Amino acid sequence: MDIGERQNIRDEIGGIVELILNDYNNGRDVDKMDIFNQPDRDMVVDIVKKLMRVLYPGYYRDKIYRSYNDTNRVAVIIEDAIYNLQKQIAIAFRHVDEYENASDETLTCGARYITYEFFKKIPHIRALIDTDLQASFDGDPAAYSKEEIILSYPGLFATAINRMAHELYLLKVPLIPRIMTEYAHSKTGIDIHPGATIGKYFMIDHGTGIVVGETSIIGEHVKVYQGVTIGALSTRGGQALKGAKRHPTIEDNVTIYAGASILGGETVIGHDSVVGSNAFLTSSIAPGTKVSIKNQELQFNKGDSKDF
Repeated sequence: MDIGERQNIRDEIGGIVELILNDYNNGRDVDKMDIFNQPDRDMVVDIVKKLMRVLYPGYYRDKIYRSYNDTNRVAVIIEDAIYNLQKQIAIAFRHVDEYENASDETLTCGARYITYEFFKKIPHIRALIDTDLQASFDGDPAAYSKEEIILSYPGLFATAINRMAHELYLLKVPLIPRIMTEYAHSKTGIDIHPGATIGKYFMIDHGTGIVVGETSIIGEHVKVYQGVTIGALSTRGGQALKGAKRHPTIEDNVTIYAGASILGGETVIGHDSVVGSNAFLTSSIAPGTKVSIKNQELQFNKGDSKDF
């Protein structure tokens, strides 16, 4: 490559860089450059991983902290998570109108209070997760041990993260709860909004493709299979629907089989009901109802042809 070619490459790349940098001057939301006023997604994910060690102190190995005393090891992880979560919440508060012009001291104090309140909820969260673990074990004959479920089942993984994110959601922490649940979504294919209210003994079987909307209310002893949507009937109203009950209520002891869609804020699935695979419900059903789709007609053609 001669000198002239090198200069042409430098000029071309320089022009591309200038083009992109100038594009940042349009005043759009995507043009923001102040990364230090945004929560650090990687740090939030790291906090989630530490919190999973707190939830299950005997299951998740740590590559950073070393200790001969298990109590000391967990104590260090808890303190580290408290410190970093507090920092991320203080940054996230900048996205709330109430804190827009607040001093750094006010943000720090508010974040500290919220963080402490969240960590005081950890025993409550662990108690709920223990019921989810029991439901997963009781409901799955393919599970040979609870250890297998904790270490490998995506449903319990997603549910555990959601239960933590839900507590932060209730404490009105912006951004961070959604980052947490979308991390679980990216790892498992299970999309549960942190605003969803979920009762004890919740079981997700297989899990891939499950969607649970923000205002969903799910009772106790509910079992959900892969591909289920518990969603909104319509979102055409956009932001005007914020705060409205848009997603269904699922009462106790309900089983929802693969591919079923249950939609609408006024839809109530009565207790002890069973919703069959691929059912599409937009209205309430009474307790004890079994919903199924009539079998489709199958055709069987004899012959060597592989064409339909």
